[in-house]
Amino acid sequence: MSTMTLSVPDISCGHCKMSIEGAVRPLAGIDSVEVHIDAKTVDVTWDDSTLPLATIVDAIEDQGYEVDGH
Repeated sequence: MSTMTLSVPDISCGHCKMSIEGAVRPLAGIDSVEVHIDAKTVDVTWDDSTLPLATIVDAIEDQGYEVDGH
């Protein structure tokens, strides 16, 4: 398992939280995902042997949010 905190500066509200968590949680290999509105971050834990980080980043970006540094 891998754990990472992703910086997502466009997070601003509960809708952002629901949108991102709803897009990432169903991905095969996700153990947990939690959006922190005030910190503008996403904590994610996943099985990196079956799910590449790029797929998680793509799922967030497909919701219209830019992930810093990726």
